[in-house]
Amino acid sequence: MVSNRNKMTYRLGWFSTGRDKAARDLLEIVEKGIRNGSLNAKIIFVFCSREPGESPESDQFIERVKEYRIPLIFFSHEKFKAKFGGKAAAGTFPQWRLEYDRRVIESLQEFSPELCVLAGYMLIVGPEMCRRYNMINLHPAAPGGPTGTWQEVIWKLIETDASNTGVMMHLVTPELDRGPVVTYCTYSIRGKAFDKYRSEIKAMSLEEIKQTQGEDNTLFKTIRQHGLEREFPLIVATIKAFSEGKVKINEQKQPVDADGKQIKGYNLTDEIEKSSER
Repeated sequence: MVSNRNKMTYRLGWFSTGRDKAARDLLEIVEKGIRNGSLNAKIIFVFCSREPGESPESDQFIERVKEYRIPLIFFSHEKFKAKFGGKAAAGTFPQWRLEYDRRVIESLQEFSPELCVLAGYMLIVGPEMCRRYNMINLHPAAPGGPTGTWQEVIWKLIETDASNTGVMMHLVTPELDRGPVVTYCTYSIRGKAFDKYRSEIKAMSLEEIKQTQGEDNTLFKTIRQHGLEREFPLIVATIKAFSEGKVKINEQKQPVDADGKQIKGYNLTDEIEKSSER
């Protein structure tokens, strides 16, 4: 095994709202990889868009960051929005959001991350922030797949009777879920684990399924389960690929390979499937 000791430690910035257990678990799994040496990286700061006292969940997240002794910056977007008064939009982006991002950038001036990871960050990032940092975000669909929340993605997969889906990390742009694909994995949603549940709803419309079963629908839950099994491994594998120079972001804000050649996403399917089997 080649030692990482002589390699420069890759600098990560971490953005989260800290709204649920998944936000804490994601930070934990990456920090664990850093501490056991499997990731040659360091989280040089965590930015949280909530501050202490706003929510029991985000309070737990903030405490977890403190336990890891990672520099923590927090700034409540809800309080800022209320104070700002929700003024009119500048173009298609709310003015308060532009101002909020500017304050965030100011608060992070002492840090120089090579890559920023959005891990449960519940705000659409504005154009100025996107230009300032290389930021990646998780989206629970394959390249070219449905956009929106994970719930919206799954309903669209069921509605279109899709055969395959996936998980991807994409470069953050102001256009939701449409930034260039950085890394991804794909998997089938056909076969024994899915077809029985698909046949159970064959005669039902999507609206019927939503009204009578909602997210308790077995096919919906099965697709979600298989996606979750791949999300965390993909994020860890993506950070590893960046830290090893296999993937980079060039000056034109496009993902490239180790030779600087532009790519339409680095396919990590084989690696993620091996991880899922373990």
